[in-house]
Amino acid sequence: MSDGSVDLRAQARAHAYAIPLDEINMHDPELFRADAHWPYFGRLRKEAPVHYQANHEEGAYWSITRFRDIMYVDTHHEIFSSEPAIVLPDPEEDFKLPMFIAMDRPKHDGQRKVVSPIVAPQNLARLEPLIRERVGKIFDALPRGEAFDWVDRVSIELTTQMLATLFDFPWEERRKLTHWSDTATSGPASAGWVDEDHRKAILMECAGYFLNLWNERVNAPPAGDLISMLAHGESTRNMDPMEFLGNLILLIVGGNDTTRNSLTGGLYALNKNPDQYDKLLAHPELIPNMVSEIIRWQTPLAYMRRTALQDVEMHGKTIRKGDKVLMWYVSGNRDETEIPNPDAFLIDRENARHHLSFGFGIHRCVGNRLGEMQLRIVWEEIIKRFGKIEVLEEPVRVPSPFVKGYLKMMVRIPA
Repeated sequence: MSDGSVDLRAQARAHAYAIPLDEINMHDPELFRADAHWPYFGRLRKEAPVHYQANHEEGAYWSITRFRDIMYVDTHHEIFSSEPAIVLPDPEEDFKLPMFIAMDRPKHDGQRKVVSPIVAPQNLARLEPLIRERVGKIFDALPRGEAFDWVDRVSIELTTQMLATLFDFPWEERRKLTHWSDTATSGPASAGWVDEDHRKAILMECAGYFLNLWNERVNAPPAGDLISMLAHGESTRNMDPMEFLGNLILLIVGGNDTTRNSLTGGLYALNKNPDQYDKLLAHPELIPNMVSEIIRWQTPLAYMRRTALQDVEMHGKTIRKGDKVLMWYVSGNRDETEIPNPDAFLIDRENARHHLSFGFGIHRCVGNRLGEMQLRIVWEEIIKRFGKIEVLEEPVRVPSPFVKGYLKMMVRIPA
């Protein structure tokens, strides 16, 4: 990362407490590119846990920043709707992408039920040896004693292979999934951004590619991959093309960005905390607990949005019917009133699973156990093969207030 970003982090500590509260805008991609959002969230948790940003270009919104308040919003779906979207801004009239994470009951439940068998315990048990074999192949091909990009060689490659398996997607074209995932969550601050029309065109390419797979699977007997499940599922087989694309994007982003960024974030966290890396090498039995701590510490999706269905009083503020409400998981996971010493990365943290990264209630992440299993296997294989892997410089972060992730992180495995 450039020195400019480091400077911005230093400036943020002062700036966060110097500006009027109503000028704090957490939906600023530059704060996340520079990893400079932390002091602003710290101030909001203390002084304005329910905070209104009236002047945002994508529409006014409320920020909910404390753990318990986020849980309240997330679990009261009869008050806070997931429709029409889980992010800012509202979808354009001519390009709506319905997806079950942005639906309310009963439609949400029917569509989620169609795909949930793919992450059932018996299927995870079947996938574990396959994931371990692939992780081994990826690791065996890594160079020793020379710099390489961990994001590209490990995080993206592993998660893209997993997605290709879940979709039964053509193996040699699997990097298309990464491209579509990155496009789906991109914005004007993203690398390679052209304009919204260009983004839509790429997503329609994705829709066309998957429509061919759908037509193959719908005319074949039901199988265990996600496309076949959607094509034969009672609640999903009659989706219109935009709803099909919406659910595809949900499954691609959900299966890709979250695990990918936790794979990178975990290695970064251990390098920032060498005492914890030493503890891990001495006590590899801590890996399952560490996986939960990585997911909390990283928080791969920074927020989810809801829309108020009625007027609600919270902390003396009135959220009006129709207002947009952002649940900042990334802030709740650092809430000092709920999590002891929350800024510390502790691989033996007590109650490490007590975090917000998967959400709560009916929208809790459907693939959480698969993500945890991938991370666990990766760290078991790292300990077997390499011991310490050295991060050489600050990572390049994604300029997004939604996807909290990494574009590049240069590392070296000692020769």
